[in-house]
Amino acid sequence: MAQPNNQLSIQTNALSIQDSSSAMQVDQKESPKVLNEEMQNGGLHHAESLIYSSKRLQDDLQLLGVKIKQHEDNIKFLKTRRNKLDDCILDMQVILGKYLSSSAPTIETVDDSHGQSEEETSQQILRHEKSAAGILYQLQTRHGSQASQSPLIKDVLGVVATLGKVDDENLSRLFSEYLGVKTMLGIVCKTYQGVKALELYDEEGCINKESGLYGLGSSIGRALDGRFLVHCLEFLRPYPGEFVADDPQRKLDLLNPRLPNGECPPGFLGFAVNMIKVDSTNSVYVTASGHGLRETLFYNLFSRLQVYKTRGDMVLALPCISEGAISLDGGIIRSTGVFTLGNREEVNVIFPKSSATSSLPETYIETEKQIKETKWQKEKLQEDMKREQALLNSAKLNFERKKEEFVKFLAHSSSSATQHLQAARDRLTPR
Repeated sequence: MAQPNNQLSIQTNALSIQDSSSAMQVDQKESPKVLNEEMQNGGLHHAESLIYSSKRLQDDLQLLGVKIKQHEDNIKFLKTRRNKLDDCILDMQVILGKYLSSSAPTIETVDDSHGQSEEETSQQILRHEKSAAGILYQLQTRHGSQASQSPLIKDVLGVVATLGKVDDENLSRLFSEYLGVKTMLGIVCKTYQGVKALELYDEEGCINKESGLYGLGSSIGRALDGRFLVHCLEFLRPYPGEFVADDPQRKLDLLNPRLPNGECPPGFLGFAVNMIKVDSTNSVYVTASGHGLRETLFYNLFSRLQVYKTRGDMVLALPCISEGAISLDGGIIRSTGVFTLGNREEVNVIFPKSSATSSLPETYIETEKQIKETKWQKEKLQEDMKREQALLNSAKLNFERKKEEFVKFLAHSSSSATQHLQAARDRLTPR
C-alpha cells in the first residue's frame, strides 16, 4: 500500500524540479532584454550628456579657429598696406630729392628784430630751474636727441610756449599774460601713459621723489618744486566744428561775433586760437582720433577768446563776448563779467616768432607734409599690427588649451562609458 504514496512523492518532486528548470530557462532568456533596457534607460541620459559636452567643446574649437583666421587675415592686410605706404614714402622722397638737386631752393631769413626767437624762449624756460619745463629743457640741452628716446619723456610733445608761434610780439605777450606763466610752462603729453610716467606714487599715495620727473631733476641737480600743469592731448575735448576751407594752417571756422543789430563789432580782429601759428613740425602731429594741436591744445587754452584793437572797442562789444576778450592796448576780459585791471605784467616766457620763411613752392611743402602724414599712418599701422599679433597669440593659446581639454574629455568619456556598461551588467548578474 505504500507504493502509490512513494510514486506520488517522486512525481511531485519531478514536477517541482521541472518547474524550477523552466523558470531558470525563462530568466536566462529574459536577461539580455533586461540588460538592454537597463542600458537604454540608464545610459541614455549619460550618452546625451556626453554628446552635449562634446558638441560644446567642438563649437568652442571651431569659434577659436575662426578668430585665428580673422587675426591672420588682418595682419596680412595690414602688412600689405604698410608696404604700400613704404612705397609711397620712397616715391615722394625721390621727388623731393630730384627737386632739390635741380632747383636748389634757398631760405630767406625774415627780420626778427621784433619778437622773441625760439632760442630766446628756450633760454627763458631754462631760467625756471625748478619747474618741470625747466628740468625737461635742461635734459634736452645736456643730452640732445638721446633725451627724446628716454622712456620718461618719449611721450612728451613739448612745452606749451614752444608749440605755437606768434609773429606780433605785443600779441604774443598778451596771449602769454592771459594764459599765465604756469600754463605757458605746462608740459604737453600725447597720451595718458606719458602723464603717468612723469609722477609716480608709493603705497601710501605719496609722491615718489626718486622716480619720474622728480628723480630726473635730482639727477641733474634741479629739484622739482611745487605743482606743474600737464596737458594730455588724448583726453582734451576737441573743437567740434568745421575748418576754414583751403587753409594750410587748418584754422577753425568760428562764427564772428554779432552785436544785437546784427553787425560785427568795430575793432574785432579775430579769435586768439586762429592767431597762433603751428609750424610744419608740429602741424603733422595728430591724436589717435585724428585731431591736431589747434583743435585740441590751443582750443582748450583759448576757446573763443576774441581779440580787439582797443579797450574801447572791446567794451562796445560786451553784448557779444561770451568766452573772454583781449585788446592790443592791454585790456583783458576773462569771462562774462570778469575783468582784469591794473598795469600789464611783464612776461618773459612768450610764444616765439617764426625765424625764417622758405622760398620753396607750395607743391614742395605739401609733399613734405604728405611724407610726414604717411609716416604717421605707417606708425599707426605698426601699432595695429602689434595689437592684432597679441590677439592672434592669445587666440592660439586658447585654442591649444581647448584642444587639450577636448582630448582629455574624449579619453574620460570613453572610460566613463565602459564603466557605466560594466555597472549595468553587474546589477543584472545573479548573486
